[in-house]
Amino acid sequence: MNAHGVASQDGRTSRLSAPLVAGLGLGLALVGSTVYFANRASRLESDVQSLRTAFKDELIQLHAQTRNLAQQQERMFADLQKQILTTESKSQQAAEQASLSARRYSEQVAKKISDQHQQQIRAVNRQLEEELNSKLGEVKNATTAATAQLSGIVHEVSQVKTEVASTKSELERTIQDLRSVRGDLGIQSGLIATNARELAALRALGERHYIEFQLAKTKTPQRIGEVSVLLKKFDPKRNRYTIELVADDKRIEKKDRTVNEPVQFYLASARQPYEIVVNEVRQDRIVGYLSAPKVQQARN
Repeated sequence: MNAHGVASQDGRTSRLSAPLVAGLGLGLALVGSTVYFANRASRLESDVQSLRTAFKDELIQLHAQTRNLAQQQERMFADLQKQILTTESKSQQAAEQASLSARRYSEQVAKKISDQHQQQIRAVNRQLEEELNSKLGEVKNATTAATAQLSGIVHEVSQVKTEVASTKSELERTIQDLRSVRGDLGIQSGLIATNARELAALRALGERHYIEFQLAKTKTPQRIGEVSVLLKKFDPKRNRYTIELVADDKRIEKKDRTVNEPVQFYLASARQPYEIVVNEVRQDRIVGYLSAPKVQQARN
């Protein structure tokens, strides 16, 4: 065999040995990995077994502790229940005692209030009785006074009736004594009054309006009812006077008239005449009245 052949065989050997080497290497690596993981698994199993053992011990210890704690709680609950029963018994006794004390105190207070109320009632009754007796005395006195006053009133009423009857009779006599005369205008006058008593009788008849006056001598007319009158002259010795009337913007002189003579004049507001009657001629004035018709009806 030539050198080229040898070289060719060596080349094939080299090409075959390379994969073999790689396979061997891989196998060795797998073996190593397997060994490593086997060791690792063994250690893990050992660790897990240790953990199981420790966990089991802890569970046993925890169970024992739980049992002890449950026993302690049962003892505490039993003690607490005994205390509660004891407290309830004492509380019930205390409540019964408090209720009894409260009932006794309430009865005492109620009795005290009742006694005070009865005392107040008796005091009020005494006061009311005293006030009633006092009021009855006042009523009795007032009744006696009222009876006396009523008797006086009855007597006064009787007197008033007598006086009224007398006044009525006197008024009737006075009216009968009144006379009717002709006035200065020649017109028949109504009844005339010569004094205050007769003038009151005329007012009582109510047929005309009457206005009393006292007229002194002045420079300006004085208002009497609806007219103004000026006293110009007067003679007390002869009972005569002279006046000037101002009515409806007219001046009318009534000269040298005598007492109790109706001085007559007309106004546009009435059909009946107005009359001035002088009853007295004094040293400084004349005294009389103005008689005016009640019906005001203008003359045509």
